[in-house]
Amino acid sequence: MDVSEGTITVAVPEQPEQGAGDAVFYNPEQELNRDLTVAALRAYRERAEDEGVDGPPPRSYLDATAASGIRGVRAAAAGFEATCCDVDPDAVELARENFARNDLDGTAVHRDANALMHEERFDVVDLDPFGTPIPFADAAFNSARTLCCVTATDTAPLCGAHFESGVRSYSAVPRNTDFHAEMGLRILLSALVRTAARYDVAAEPILSHSAPHYARTYLELTSGAQAADRLLEELGHIDWCPDCFWRTARKGLIHDPVTECPDCERPTKPAGPLWLGPTHEEGFLGRVRAHVDEDEMGAARAVGRTLDRLDAELDEPTHYDQHRLFGNWSAPAIGMDEFIERLHEAGFEASRTHYGGTTFKTDADVAEMAALFA
Repeated sequence: MDVSEGTITVAVPEQPEQGAGDAVFYNPEQELNRDLTVAALRAYRERAEDEGVDGPPPRSYLDATAASGIRGVRAAAAGFEATCCDVDPDAVELARENFARNDLDGTAVHRDANALMHEERFDVVDLDPFGTPIPFADAAFNSARTLCCVTATDTAPLCGAHFESGVRSYSAVPRNTDFHAEMGLRILLSALVRTAARYDVAAEPILSHSAPHYARTYLELTSGAQAADRLLEELGHIDWCPDCFWRTARKGLIHDPVTECPDCERPTKPAGPLWLGPTHEEGFLGRVRAHVDEDEMGAARAVGRTLDRLDAELDEPTHYDQHRLFGNWSAPAIGMDEFIERLHEAGFEASRTHYGGTTFKTDADVAEMAALFA
């Protein structure tokens, strides 16, 4: 079947169950991800040109696990020298046909992605595999010169719902908490920052977001042990109470956990190491927003809403779910606008999040909120 995104049209196999089966994989639910990628690539290139960094602006782009090649074809349409790589010869042939169909220069190679990334370098490396990206992370940081874009679709391990799998994949302790989207994103960032640091590379997130079925981040790369060490200082742990939802976050790779909740005196659960620093660069969001084109992008409005909410979101490492809090307090929930306004009136910072209608961030703790609303 034919699929149109942006300015391109590609052929993909029929996907009756969202990509299940032996056919080359294509996920229509990832259009927002791909639209945002195009805007971010353009914004990153623009920033490099404006800031006059050493060397030419980023040009070469690798889609390391390309499948149909739609991500690489869209990067080529955005002006990048795109390479699609896949171990499936049918996927490689399909990507090659999709470049030609859109009259775009692009390369499709039949290779193991890790082997290619250990042999060749690209300005931008994009990892969008099925499941965890960690098996490709070492090679990606070896290959990428300036930017590494990473998607993880294994949200259950990342968020602690599949605990053992999360520990194995990410060398961290994830927890299945009421702030699962934030848990998953920050476990992913922690693993990537630690992986890059092994090679004296600082991988700093300049844009990150969570969606119902994946987490996505864009990491700007800087070489040097000191830069890598600086980012390791942003790692730490969270102690969380599953009963009353109290939590505390503290930086540091050595963790001295709080084992008893100070509010309800029940046992807490530790998680980490997680990334506790900013998940995006404030100035970069505006650049990306300027490249969201409603005439070109099918998910432009959703992308714009995501960026606007990210821009307004507090820089806190966890969030709360308002309905779960009111349920714990045995009190009727109020509207979110009124809820946020009352927190502001009480002198607290508060914002909605980009990934949920009843989720919010605040510098108020659970006891302070209970005194206001319970």
